Amino acid sequence: MSVSINTPRTRRGRLSSTLPAEHLSEIKELFDQRRVGYSLDAPFYTDPTVFALDMEGVFGSQWLFAASIAEIPEPGDYVTIEYGPTSLIVMRKDDGGVNVLHNVCRHRGARVLTEKSGSTGNLVCGYHSWTYSPEGDLIHASAPGETTFDKGCFGLKRAHSRVYAGLVFVCVAEEPPADFDEAAKIFEPYLAPHDLSRTKVAYQQNIVEEGNWKLVMENNRECYHCDGHPELACSLFPTWGLTDDIVPTHLEEVWDRNKQAESSLEERCRRYGLPYEVVEELDSRIAGFRISREPLDGHGESFSPDGRRLSKKLLGDLRDFRLGRCSMHVQPNSWFHFLGDHVITFGAFPINEHQTLVRTTWLVADDAVEGVDYDLEKLTHTWKQTNLQDKAFVELCQAGAASPAYEPGPYMKSEYQVEAFINWYVQRMQEHLA
Repeated sequence: MSVSINTPRTRRGRLSSTLPAEHLSEIKELFDQRRVGYSLDAPFYTDPTVFALDMEGVFGSQWLFAASIAEIPEPGDYVTIEYGPTSLIVMRKDDGGVNVLHNVCRHRGARVLTEKSGSTGNLVCGYHSWTYSPEGDLIHASAPGETTFDKGCFGLKRAHSRVYAGLVFVCVAEEPPADFDEAAKIFEPYLAPHDLSRTKVAYQQNIVEEGNWKLVMENNRECYHCDGHPELACSLFPTWGLTDDIVPTHLEEVWDRNKQAESSLEERCRRYGLPYEVVEELDSRIAGFRISREPLDGHGESFSPDGRRLSKKLLGDLRDFRLGRCSMHVQPNSWFHFLGDHVITFGAFPINEHQTLVRTTWLVADDAVEGVDYDLEKLTHTWKQTNLQDKAFVELCQAGAASPAYEPGPYMKSEYQVEAFINWYVQRMQEHLA
């Protein structure tokens, strides 16, 4: 089934408002007939019109992870993020806060900043030198013969931002979902002890996966495929997502070792006053998330072949390296691993219906010295390899979804978080299309 059409956009950029009624009805029917417990129909992964609606109903309406404050440590530092048709400037303010501005010049729409990151005072568009303050106010737009031009009406458009535990989230909706602040009250105490304000970027990797953004997220939300991650399996228990009643025979010994490590980790967390309980609200609220502190295999410190630390510097005021991983998923585009020695952030940024940029950033203590306190190749090796493996898995699924033989298949019990993600997605899109 294909619902692809070439439809002009309105001035507000809302595709759904310009779709002919019969086409909009057809797309709504796709959502309404979605079979619970099964993967989505092919158009959800392949159709450009569905993708454009995703950019409205999800990426144009929800809170998204953009960056960490370690990526913009000083006033004037910025990163640009792009997803679908949207480009945003995320900039550190003089007071330590964050501004988020649409990267669209108010003259004729040129990109104002073209680099992925940097540092600047005023923002100068390279086309006709229109100049904006860090707050987005237009402060210079000289042109011969112009006497009545009101610069106050043409500042850069702003987006909403929130910074929680050093993670920057953005929302371009006029009225962003209100429950994100409530969710943050739950997850922030888990992350705050790692203190991202005292970290720096050790490395950042950008990978374009030839797959729809939902396939990227589905792949992340399960470990059914984790036999395909040999480097990660050294430290991450491949029993993630399993319960006592569904442990396969070949993983029984690993399951027992995991439970012992879990008990030891919980005792250590109680000793240090660190929250560790699983909080899972992936599809029961608009700001869907999951957070927990879980053990690692081997020595239990980091993502290394033997589970030992990869940096000699503890983060924040932590007093122990052996704290497993504090892992968080936030709908719709991010996941995180907070460890005693480093933090890894992951953001998925859709490009089109069949391509997604996955950005991975490794953070270490700001006083850690490369080559002395950590070896960069060892620090990044496990997840560099895992990301490449995940890229291949996603691309296999994208190719399959494009095949005439494709039809939705059932999720296994251990893939319940995939079902939760899809259920969350369908809820948000039904609300949007209504």
